[in-house]
Amino acid sequence: MPKRSILHMFDPMPNNSPFDINMALDTGFDVLMPYSNVKLESIHGLTQDAIFSRSPSGIKRTSLFIGGRDMGLAMDMMNAAKQAMFPPFQISVLADPSGAFTTAAALVACVEKQLKEKHNKELKDCKALVFGGTGPVGIATGVIASLAGADTCLVDHMSIDTANDAAKEYNRRCQSTLSGAMAGSDEEKSALIAEAEIIFCTAKAGIQVLSADVLAHAKQLKVAGDVNAVPPAGIAGIGSNDASIALASPVGAIGIGALAIGNIKYKVQHKLLELCLSSEKPVYLDFREAFSEAQKIV
Repeated sequence: MPKRSILHMFDPMPNNSPFDINMALDTGFDVLMPYSNVKLESIHGLTQDAIFSRSPSGIKRTSLFIGGRDMGLAMDMMNAAKQAMFPPFQISVLADPSGAFTTAAALVACVEKQLKEKHNKELKDCKALVFGGTGPVGIATGVIASLAGADTCLVDHMSIDTANDAAKEYNRRCQSTLSGAMAGSDEEKSALIAEAEIIFCTAKAGIQVLSADVLAHAKQLKVAGDVNAVPPAGIAGIGSNDASIALASPVGAIGIGALAIGNIKYKVQHKLLELCLSSEKPVYLDFREAFSEAQKIV
């Protein structure tokens, strides 16, 4: 009898994400096993329980998904799972905490595409700001953009220390070159965006981060992407369905909305889950592979 495909879903939060469960089921996994309140120190034992009970053919039909809301913890959990394996007991692992890796990958890939097509520029040629930069999507966006060569700054709305601490931690973890900044008032935002060529908005849903008046100060802006689908838009003038809208100000700038980005995010997550399900050899997938797939899709 053919072995059924199983996805063990480890989550340090009290509940697993229904979004991720829906995505995994729609990808074609036969069985989903969600685990909540999972501690880092439990990953080794859980992983070995998942692999030792299956034959080599069953191993190929077994995968792990790591969720949660903390990018660093997800990376640590993924490493712990890998360290628990050895040939032939090796299975695929996908980490996507709070959907941050796939969302960030889609956001940066969409911005990169518009940057090339509308302005003939590369990420490595640009200064980028990430508003909401200390949340999971913001940090992942910053890391991806920085590793692609952009001069990238994580912006926190309350604390420069929080922004700097996040930049330092993920520079250490990921070999990125992030910096930090704080901008709470419109005056601070206006000053900060004056030389930015890229703006990523990953702030909390339902909050307008950049008004039209503030955005008018971004004289060098080429492309802005906003992942907030809940009105009002995080960036004034960008609708959630906009895939490439010309902003009123500054002239020449292009805006990308949340649902346009979300469509790519959905396809990226589906593809990564599909790789876990169908790969003959184990794959280990995080924000790097997510960005590579997003670049292909856009």
